[in-house]
Amino acid sequence: MENTVVRNATVADAKRILEIYSYYVEHTAITFEYFVPTLAEFQNRMRNTMEKYPYLVIERDGMIQGYAYAGAFVGRAAYDWSCEMTVYLDQKAQKCGLGRMIYEALEIKLCEMGILNLYACIGYPDVEDEYLNKNSAEFHAHLGFSKVGEFHQCGYKFGRWYNMIWMEKIIGAHQKCQLPVRFLEPLITDQTNSDSAGRF
Repeated sequence: MENTVVRNATVADAKRILEIYSYYVEHTAITFEYFVPTLAEFQNRMRNTMEKYPYLVIERDGMIQGYAYAGAFVGRAAYDWSCEMTVYLDQKAQKCGLGRMIYEALEIKLCEMGILNLYACIGYPDVEDEYLNKNSAEFHAHLGFSKVGEFHQCGYKFGRWYNMIWMEKIIGAHQKCQLPVRFLEPLITDQTNSDSAGRF
């Protein structure tokens, strides 16, 4: 896609990434978070993720249009070969291929680390409304994820109850003697948009 770049995020990207995320907190039930985190809190979240997992942004014409990252699934050692994935796009940049592009780039990085199972935790309505639809579940299905579980009326936001589903994708072979996951060395920098941010 011309003039579109996926690269490693830096902490200096946090302000723009938080702008994207804020829309979903304030106007949707896609995230069950009630309040927009402060910039400092969001920067700390990014740093914690980047200690072990990839955190990517996608730029079009030099402007960040979305971000995606992976994180621990449950957090116990036996789950190391599994991770949870997250993606958000600027609300004006949806349905133009950017989500697929950044998600596939993230999947490649996770596969190279030795991750085998990908999971997505997705808000899911019984009936679509102005705060939540089924687009995220459909997006993941198009990328090869399958629904493996549903929790009913477990999230309450905007005076309404919403379900949550788990979707799963297997990207590697499960062996009797499994090699350990090659977690990332901390890739934490406050530099902005430099070659050191790892364009690919």
